[in-house]
Amino acid sequence: MASGDRRQRAATKPAFGEKEVAELLDEVFGLKALWVRSLPSYDDQNFHVRVSSGGEAEGVEEYVLKITNSEDSQQPALIEAQTHAMMFLSAHGFPSATPRLTKDGSIMSLQAGSRSGNKKYMVRLLTYLPGTPVAKIAAPTQLLYDIGKLAASLDKALTEEFHHPSVGSLHRDQFIWNLANVPLLDQYMDALGQNEHRDVVQWVIQQFKEKVTPKISSFRACECFILNHIAVCSRKQTHRRSWLTAIKYHGSQYQHNAVLKYHYNQYRYNAVLKYRFLFCI
Repeated sequence: MASGDRRQRAATKPAFGEKEVAELLDEVFGLKALWVRSLPSYDDQNFHVRVSSGGEAEGVEEYVLKITNSEDSQQPALIEAQTHAMMFLSAHGFPSATPRLTKDGSIMSLQAGSRSGNKKYMVRLLTYLPGTPVAKIAAPTQLLYDIGKLAASLDKALTEEFHHPSVGSLHRDQFIWNLANVPLLDQYMDALGQNEHRDVVQWVIQQFKEKVTPKISSFRACECFILNHIAVCSRKQTHRRSWLTAIKYHGSQYQHNAVLKYHYNQYRYNAVLKYRFLFCI
């Protein structure tokens, strides 16, 4: 990974502790934290939380508290558009994570961290989607096909039906997760060290430069997303509660059932996906 990028991420990434998370849940959402666990994230901060609204009649609920890095937090229109895309998918039958509103009825809230100086971070509370990353299972061909089919369905729905005043903020030409920017990955090769896959990665980047980049303008531009995290989940038939999960396990078959995370932006090919490690939108 380029040292400059590493320093930049360290400077913008949130550093909230579990106590601060519990305070945020109380102050922003009016919820009592019963349990907090940190989740992986590249440049944001994510926590799996179990909460209660405080009333005796209220049940325990689970969410993911998403604290966006300070740089992206300066673009509220971008985060709002991404969140409304999630809400759109949920409303159209896709089991996507959706936000729990703040005490003042907003989908997000800008908050300062006690150790961040003048930096502020956008905070959202999203429905929790349990599961196991596909990378951790021996994914059968049919599952991979179904994931591709899911991606195509999402692309079609977002392209043809999703409209939002801030949708233009999603079009970021130099966004590192935009697949048109594969050549930018050269600067991150040091992160692989002497990894066994280094030669393969270099070959793919070079092939992209030679065969795709010269023809990039001929591909159809589409409003799409990059599926970052696809998960699987085993669920016994005796479970009374139907969790929203990316993949459900039925007998010997996996079946996708939700989107755990995606970056939504414009790129110039159709139905190409990039997967990252674990979850958290």
